[in-house]
Amino acid sequence: MFHIAFRKDVFFRAFKMALIVGIVLAVINHGDHIFLGTMTVTNWIKILITFCVPFCVSTISSVLAIKEEQSTIR
Repeated sequence: MFHIAFRKDVFFRAFKMALIVGIVLAVINHGDHIFLGTMTVTNWIKILITFCVPFCVSTISSVLAIKEEQSTIR
């Protein structure tokens, strides 16, 4: 299962999704602080963690889809 999660195609798909969804979530949750210039270290850490969520969701989804596809082929 982990070997699938670390495949190059799975990683880059998850990375792209994390960028898109992470930016949207960061703007929704912290946009006022970003645009006012009142960001704190804590806010930046929260934004970094925010990017981890779509990355993990995309990776898990890809792994499960690949495993399901592989099981139907056999």
